[in-house]
Amino acid sequence: MTGALFKISFFLAAPFWLLMILAPNWRPTARVAASPLTVLPVLALYLIMAVPVFPELWGAVRSPDIDTFRDLMALANGAGAIWAQVIAWDLLLGQWMYLEGRRLGISPLVMGPLLVLTVLLSPFGLLVFLAVRAVLKPRTRPGSAVPDRVGGTTLS
Repeated sequence: MTGALFKISFFLAAPFWLLMILAPNWRPTARVAASPLTVLPVLALYLIMAVPVFPELWGAVRSPDIDTFRDLMALANGAGAIWAQVIAWDLLLGQWMYLEGRRLGISPLVMGPLLVLTVLLSPFGLLVFLAVRAVLKPRTRPGSAVPDRVGGTTLS
């Protein structure tokens, strides 16, 4: 069962990634990306896998060392729980990058590949995004999380 849950965890996040990558200017995409609730199904799977190995999980986070973490990852539920956690946090990171990219007016032709890189290797995707972000000035009103217009279309 853990193997199936492991696979399902990505498929629960995939629709949100697809929206941000393939339909970035569709009005519902920004609304969905602004919600932290997108990760709840993945976190439910995390709990299903983490509860049976909670003593090992707690030991790995209470006093972290490589051997304790390796022992946790050797357990199917331990590896599955860590994978679900990574999928959930990567999705939240991707949502922030998507919204921040819109706020800065970064083209979807740039953000799409950055989000794909983030799905696959989130630390690399984040580093590239932060570099792009550092050289751009916001094209929105101060304090605005999402631009008023993208590609000539009013968002409100």
